Amino acid sequence: MSKLTADLVPLETIRGKAIEESCPIGPHSCPEDAAERIARAVRDILVALGENPDREGLLETPDRVARMYLDVLGGLHEDPRIHLRKQFSADRHEGAVIVRDIRFHSMCEHHLLPFFGRAHVAYLPDGGRLTGLSKLARTVGVLARRPQLQERLTDQIADAIAEVLDPKAVMVLVEAEHMCMAMRGVRSPGSTTVTTVTRGLWQRDSAARAEILALLRG
Repeated sequence: MSKLTADLVPLETIRGKAIEESCPIGPHSCPEDAAERIARAVRDILVALGENPDREGLLETPDRVARMYLDVLGGLHEDPRIHLRKQFSADRHEGAVIVRDIRFHSMCEHHLLPFFGRAHVAYLPDGGRLTGLSKLARTVGVLARRPQLQERLTDQIADAIAEVLDPKAVMVLVEAEHMCMAMRGVRSPGSTTVTTVTRGLWQRDSAARAEILALLRG
């Protein structure tokens, strides 16, 4: 059992396993006929809405939407952890590493509407084991380009870093605006949702956790 897993309470361990089983961090397979199937489904939606999918403005829409979904949800078919496997340890850095304002766009799995914002990531290396700063941003990007929940996205970013880098501590803070709140339902544009997760040493040490959280918030 790794140091980070040992620091988690049993409820969190059980919850984490359930999330991994239902929404694995690793890549999903993509059917060879995915584009055709999506295009057919979009055409059916247009017909169900009373539209004419054969008119000029909509004629190529099903194919465009298919390409769009395979792009913006393409993180389903990538492994975000592969980016973190590029590591360095020669400098033996042991202080916190923080990357703020990682911009991302994702898709809410409840309504298939976008949510977007910024992710702030911090980790405390163990044994000087570091990864490239851009690799943290790439990891966020892969996990965001999936049908997601902001809460799960926050957890998965932390879990990927904890699994591959095995640091002493990890903290992730995500701020996002959700179009499912802005465009429909409550129609509250500009509302921001903030989620956080902490792993390892910072989970136990409240003073250190407060210090890193302040740095993440800027």
